[in-house]
Amino acid sequence: MSDLCKVVIVDDELLIRQGIKHYIQWEQEGFQIVGEASNGQEALQVIDSVRPHIVITDIVMPVMDGEELTKVIRNQYPDIEVIVLSSFGEFDYVRSTFQHGVTDYILKPKLDGDILLKTLNKAVEKIPSLTIKKKENDGGISIKAMLDKWMSGFEGYVEESVVNEAFPYSHYLIIGVDVKKRENSWPSLEKTIRDELEKHVPQSVSYLLPTQDGCKSLLVNMNEGNIPAVIACMERLAASYTHFIWAVSDRFQAVQEVKQMYDNSFVRLLNLAFYFPEKNFFRHEAIKQQPSASEPFNLTAFTEMFKREQFEKAIDYLQSHVTDITTTHSMNVAEFKRFLSNVIFNITMLLNNMGFDSSSVNQKKFTYFSAIEGAEHVGEAVDQLQQFLTEVTAIVGQTSEIDPNVKRILDYIEEHYEEPLTLTELAKQFHFNPTYLSTYFSTHIHEGFTEYVTKVRIEKSVDLLHNRNISISDISGKVGYSDHSYFCKVFKKLKGMSPSSYRKQFVK
Repeated sequence: MSDLCKVVIVDDELLIRQGIKHYIQWEQEGFQIVGEASNGQEALQVIDSVRPHIVITDIVMPVMDGEELTKVIRNQYPDIEVIVLSSFGEFDYVRSTFQHGVTDYILKPKLDGDILLKTLNKAVEKIPSLTIKKKENDGGISIKAMLDKWMSGFEGYVEESVVNEAFPYSHYLIIGVDVKKRENSWPSLEKTIRDELEKHVPQSVSYLLPTQDGCKSLLVNMNEGNIPAVIACMERLAASYTHFIWAVSDRFQAVQEVKQMYDNSFVRLLNLAFYFPEKNFFRHEAIKQQPSASEPFNLTAFTEMFKREQFEKAIDYLQSHVTDITTTHSMNVAEFKRFLSNVIFNITMLLNNMGFDSSSVNQKKFTYFSAIEGAEHVGEAVDQLQQFLTEVTAIVGQTSEIDPNVKRILDYIEEHYEEPLTLTELAKQFHFNPTYLSTYFSTHIHEGFTEYVTKVRIEKSVDLLHNRNISISDISGKVGYSDHSYFCKVFKKLKGMSPSSYRKQFVK
């Protein structure tokens, strides 16, 4: 049988999936991407629907990982060939997948077009019923393919004549609307926008941009003199459709800059709706008029204030910083919500460690997280933080139940966790007998010294994992582990997954 070889791509990172799609000219090489998924469970639904010849899958994914996916494919779809994507640190996982009959694996750091095509052709050789037919390259590229490539962050060369034919005018704007809660309304809205442009700006062309964030947008190409007319069209639509958020990006003259303008102008404008709920139309001038960004929140300084029981000073610092953010709009919506939730989580942990009865806020913290995540504007989110801080103020007004000596020991561990702490050294530092200190510590903290230090180190490593500029090997050293492998083993025991898996799943 002569046909295109059908391929499904499975990876929880959108950029990886996009990258794979742009490494080769798929149909010209005899292949066709028929589906993609972000985890094994989604992949099985796609596989059942499109019945591909080949599945390319990552190993470490949430919900269902690549190892489990390969088992299911081998049992339920034995004719499908599986290619595994892997990082260097996941070789044990890769080795286990070979026991389930995968065709080959590709190391992500070495992934390129040649290796991908070679591996795909190797998989095709194992499908005797399939003879792929390559398409002749006519040198052409569709407008959709051009925009898809640029919006995915891949520059790629396109003939100037092709660009000029598709975009005959000198300037560009990105216009659009946030339809996250009313996606079914987009087809009629798109028609309305295009009708307005055709009526009032006939010398223009527009193309739908490929996005997956609930923001629907058009790239409009027109001459500079027609820019005011395009903006006027959008203002009229915003006045008529007040339950949607509308935006017009800054102007630009190189279509290859579309991704940069989408991220840095258009999406930022839509984010401003969170801070200005009374408005529904935003132009790039709104970004230019924003105040200077505030200084980053110093969590270490805040924590130290709390530990020294300088509660009023700590809360004033936090509230001042939140006010700065809401004034300067220096965080996008997702970042701001994460910040508030992280603050609530950290304060709850501090109260527990300091011996306060924080059971009320500990039980309600997930209610706060949910309410913050669902907040539609900044006032709703900040109200949740203020309610939490009111409870915290009442709690810290009580007397801490922690023994002063225990507090000094815990403070010492907090300051020296990156060092090779031992019970004997700690006993010497505080003039205790080691055996007595062990019993004393367990009685007051309700867990052993080693277990406590381990938890402190792993929680510190979790904080560091959120900084992708620090390697996992360096993190292990920064939290007191000289043996990287042992650190990974301890981390997995406490968190249920390896440090690399944790970073992949929770750090975006």
